[in-house]
Amino acid sequence: MYSRIAGTGSYLPEKVLTNQDLEKMVETSDDWIRTRTGITQRHIAHSDQAASDLAFHASQNAMKAAGVTNKDIDLIIVATTTPDMVFPSTACILQDKLGVENCPAFDVQAVCSGFVYALATADMFVSSGKCRNALVVGSEIYSKIVDWNDRSTCVLFGDGAGAVVLSQSEAPGILSSHLHANGSYKDVLSVPGSIGGGVVQGNPFISMEGGTVFKFAVKVLEDVAQEAVTESQLKTSDIDWLIPHQANIRIIRSTAQKLGIPLEKVVVTVDKHGNTSAASIPLALDLAVRDGRIQKDQLVLLEGVGGGFTWGAVLLRW
Repeated sequence: MYSRIAGTGSYLPEKVLTNQDLEKMVETSDDWIRTRTGITQRHIAHSDQAASDLAFHASQNAMKAAGVTNKDIDLIIVATTTPDMVFPSTACILQDKLGVENCPAFDVQAVCSGFVYALATADMFVSSGKCRNALVVGSEIYSKIVDWNDRSTCVLFGDGAGAVVLSQSEAPGILSSHLHANGSYKDVLSVPGSIGGGVVQGNPFISMEGGTVFKFAVKVLEDVAQEAVTESQLKTSDIDWLIPHQANIRIIRSTAQKLGIPLEKVVVTVDKHGNTSAASIPLALDLAVRDGRIQKDQLVLLEGVGGGFTWGAVLLRW
């Protein structure tokens, strides 16, 4: 038994925050943001929206594309860094909103690598026969943990959700998965604050050493891509589409160049979405599926790197 993605879906909040809007909020410029990140705009959730709300819409779209209903889903995994609350899990809250009854539901927290981690986990359940149809979601509301006075970080992030339905298949879909982490980098990219005694203790906003993140990301994204194709006895030239985590256009270009993959084969959404953390890969995947770029039997490589540091890749045949 194998697993294969049967349908994709996504959701972006209605509000769009452009670089010109940010010019009025902090000391920055459209040219500065474009040059260094490739971002022109990002979507921002309404104050009363939670990660499960975004996940709900993305999930409905994925389930419709897969031709399944809430009665068919028997596993829910949500990758998120911005859960609705401390507990219960966002996956349990989403399960209730979708009307899915009596199936395992849990969150995965691997920051920007979260969707890759969640998809790899779901593959183990589906390919082993433990479940038939897994709903795998990446959903983030980073606008809640961004310091809007910090021009070095507030220009980078956006909100959104992407989802896939992973179903049993007689033919291989997920070919391999590769997950890594190195906790010695835990302070390089983090939200170091916590809640204790009913109050926030420490810094509740994103803290990042940009230069260190850039260098590490380019290295491990190249390494894990090579690992994925080597295990499957393929070459990077065999990849039809590379869908990397959408953090920064310079990281994306540098990674593609090192792998020898032309930019024409790279799905890029960072310009319109910003960095949506665990939602970025499924958002980009859904876009490329729906606009017809990704075709049957093509090889697609998903890869991400995030705070922790965590990183990973999933190689699949569409």
